[in-house]
Amino acid sequence: MDSETSLWIASADAWVEFVDGIDPNREYVLDPVMDAKTDDVEGLRVLDVGCGEGRFCRKLSERGALTVGIDPTVVLLETARERHPGGEYVESGAESLPFDDESFDVVVSYVSLCDIPDYRAGISEMSRVLKPGGRMLIALHNAFATTSPSGWLKDDTGRKTVFPVDNYTFEWGSKVKWRNIEIVNYHRPMGDYMKEFLKQGLRLTSYEEPLPSPEHVMRHPVVQDYLRVPIFVVMEWKKD
Repeated sequence: MDSETSLWIASADAWVEFVDGIDPNREYVLDPVMDAKTDDVEGLRVLDVGCGEGRFCRKLSERGALTVGIDPTVVLLETARERHPGGEYVESGAESLPFDDESFDVVVSYVSLCDIPDYRAGISEMSRVLKPGGRMLIALHNAFATTSPSGWLKDDTGRKTVFPVDNYTFEWGSKVKWRNIEIVNYHRPMGDYMKEFLKQGLRLTSYEEPLPSPEHVMRHPVVQDYLRVPIFVVMEWKKD
């Protein structure tokens, strides 16, 4: 078992508690885009790479998708199966998917590429199992954001001043901690991610930097920071 998976196992209970609460990043920034891009999955076979406790698989299943979730963290998969008995959940890393070529209509990675040590192999595998005409939906941190796991710098009054960026051009991993969760996240330049998708012959059909709506800012003011700095990217790639 690799050290990254060991950390996820140790953090599994805290992760489930975190996801069960209000996560403004997903609920108010990413979900509106991800939901809109998966509102037409009825009857389609969809793979969720890095499914965790199965949250997005359940959402997709409610829209009629035939979902398969993969994750290397057994404890999270057990929770996913308990909460979604009709779903299919498989213990696997992204770097070697246990599925036939061209076996999925849609492949989703919902902020999981930053957790995958060999993301190049992961992207290659996701492309391999995607059917011609299928699409790959990728949500990930904007690459500048992962250069500063600690986030904003603040002045003496606590006001957020700037979001620092450093060592952007290198690839590296670091431990991040919040709410009793301690895991490894990886930074990669956005250009490196793009090269790997293009290397697979995929065609970029959509690229968004999601922003919170005024209504969501009123509900959870912390997300107004994303109007200053867009932390996330959502990309859609098609396999011709």
